[in-house]
Amino acid sequence: MAHECCGGTGACRSADHEPRLHEELIVRYLRGVENFDPRVFDLTDEQTDAAFPPAAGVGEWPVRVLMGHLADAELVYTHRIRRTIAEDCPVVTLWDEMAFVDGGLYGPELRPPVAGFVAAIHTMRRWTAELLMSLSPEQWERRAMHPEMGEVTVHRMVELITRHLEHHNDFLQRKLDRMLGVAAGAGGCGSGCCCCHGEEHADGA
Repeated sequence: MAHECCGGTGACRSADHEPRLHEELIVRYLRGVENFDPRVFDLTDEQTDAAFPPAAGVGEWPVRVLMGHLADAELVYTHRIRRTIAEDCPVVTLWDEMAFVDGGLYGPELRPPVAGFVAAIHTMRRWTAELLMSLSPEQWERRAMHPEMGEVTVHRMVELITRHLEHHNDFLQRKLDRMLGVAAGAGGCGSGCCCCHGEEHADGA
């Protein structure tokens, strides 16, 4: 069923983005996992599950919670992007990300491995990037209806999830530097980061 945002066409086009901008965004999107400080794999379980006081300025979530959140965000956005390309203006559902945190999905009782989260992010980004590289300008402008943000294009979704990981990676780096000391040349959001620093939790999910 087509929704009003499409005018019944399913095309949902606005002003086309330059192909170069799509290419640059895909490069940033693929680079996400490469920006992780590899020391994240060297943490003990105690370090991985350590929470931080607000005054520390590194975000309060333990590393395991942060990495689990990033993996689940990738699942959500991968599905939204693919639905929007395939369906005529689908209505996407809200994701209660804090329920995942509060529900213990990333808690020390389960202790899901950080490496598994990273592998999931890497796999989904490689898979989705192959699809993105095949899109026409019209497909980049296909839209979904988000209950809070309204109409959202494929381009905007890719931009949001790219910036989401860059934003949270900044907090991951701060946590690692606080626990392990600052490593020369490690971390940071990477080239082209447009994230807003200040709060660990970012909206747009």
